[in-house]
Amino acid sequence: MSVDLVGLLSRAERLAVRRVRGVLDEEGCSVDAWRVMSLLADGEGHGMTAIAECVLLPPPTLTRLVDQLVDDGMVHRRVDPLDRRRILAFLTPRGSEVWQRLDQRVSATWESLPSSGDDDLLAALLARLVSDLEGNRPALT
Repeated sequence: MSVDLVGLLSRAERLAVRRVRGVLDEEGCSVDAWRVMSLLADGEGHGMTAIAECVLLPPPTLTRLVDQLVDDGMVHRRVDPLDRRRILAFLTPRGSEVWQRLDQRVSATWESLPSSGDDDLLAALLARLVSDLEGNRPALT
């Protein structure tokens, strides 16, 4: 590979997280909590396994984080009506308000970047890369 694509992706991720963390720290919110809230913002409710996979947290860490969000009144849990063995997590009305405020602040800091006009192209390319990588996992030897 003539371009250090993995290195560029790693550096971009770290710099993006640093920028987002700067905004979230002012609001007393962690990046992981913001990621969970962002997933739950669709209002559909998500099981803990799906949340863990999406936000890239080990299940015990996610459980502690969601417990804290519940204690803070941001998230509530309820039994999945289709599978009573599963618990779904949802944002509370307060959680939705907080997430909207955070999302506006994060979006504003992101839009201040000179390259923000390329967001749709970048999102499409990254989504394709993620899809390819998830579908083509190398065999363990």
